Amino acid sequence: MINMKKVAKKANVSISTVSRVFSNKKYYIKESTREKVLAAAKELGYFPNGFTAGIHGAATHNIALFVPSISNEMFPPIIKGAEDFLRKKGYNIILCIINDDLEIEKYYVNKLRNGIVDGFIICSMLSKSDSIRKLIKEEFPVVLVARYYNDNCNAVIIDNFQASYDAVNYLLRTGKKRIAVVLGPKELNVYGQRLEGYKEAIKNAGIEFDEKLIINETSGDNGLYQGITELLKRDSQIDAIFATNDHKAIITMKAIHDLGLKIPDDISVLGFDNIKVSTMLNPPLSTVSQPFYEMGKLAATKIYNIINGQGPKEPVVDVLNTEIIIRKTTI
Repeated sequence: MINMKKVAKKANVSISTVSRVFSNKKYYIKESTREKVLAAAKELGYFPNGFTAGIHGAATHNIALFVPSISNEMFPPIIKGAEDFLRKKGYNIILCIINDDLEIEKYYVNKLRNGIVDGFIICSMLSKSDSIRKLIKEEFPVVLVARYYNDNCNAVIIDNFQASYDAVNYLLRTGKKRIAVVLGPKELNVYGQRLEGYKEAIKNAGIEFDEKLIINETSGDNGLYQGITELLKRDSQIDAIFATNDHKAIITMKAIHDLGLKIPDDISVLGFDNIKVSTMLNPPLSTVSQPFYEMGKLAATKIYNIINGQGPKEPVVDVLNTEIIIRKTTI
């Protein structure tokens, strides 16, 4: 019996792509892909008369939303932004916690791609996320959020380089001269982009880059705390620390306090993300604010438009603005 699975194999596409070609809904699919599927179906003699939900191509009204973690405070507002929009459109969210584990990511992609969801919103992209890249290549509706590796895909991001440049430039304008930077895992390119922004800002200020001022997260919170403490003990000239997310800024503040130093009198601290707890610290944390809710809502809007054949036919990367929130750790 000829079925969609055999057509997909013949055309070298996913079953979901075949189902979207034969669906009554106006999915955007490249004309070359559509022609390839129709040619394979014709050659195999596959001419469906109708479709049932999920298995045969009708809309499921489900969207998969991949996040690395829900303990990281940046992701709940992204989820809420997406959910608020999609609920009003009659769509459900299937939330998947990936834990930055490629095997978990692959499991959920394979589990959901064939008739369970209409599209994916991905906040958990990694440099080696091959299962997601396969979805993109097969023209499955995908929108990336926050993490982006220059794939030819719809995305909602910030300019990490520029946001970091502006943050460090702000510290320089307040008179800081020796600024350390706290980075996250090297496999996440957002931290590499923020490091490049830091480097460019100090270069333009005529300050030579000193690799000894970089603190990399290598062994969790305790290891990061130890690394910050040791650096501050070695180098008493450090007058500011730029932490590339607020969680790392909180660890930085604890290390500074435990050494008997004062914030901002001895050392200024600037974070990144503007999570809710940043206002409750003592002193309240200056930070770079990301528009997380708006990112989630825009990603949901984009995935809805893609599924329903609306909007641009080519992928669009939307870059949202950030803002430096000045509180008591820098003034």
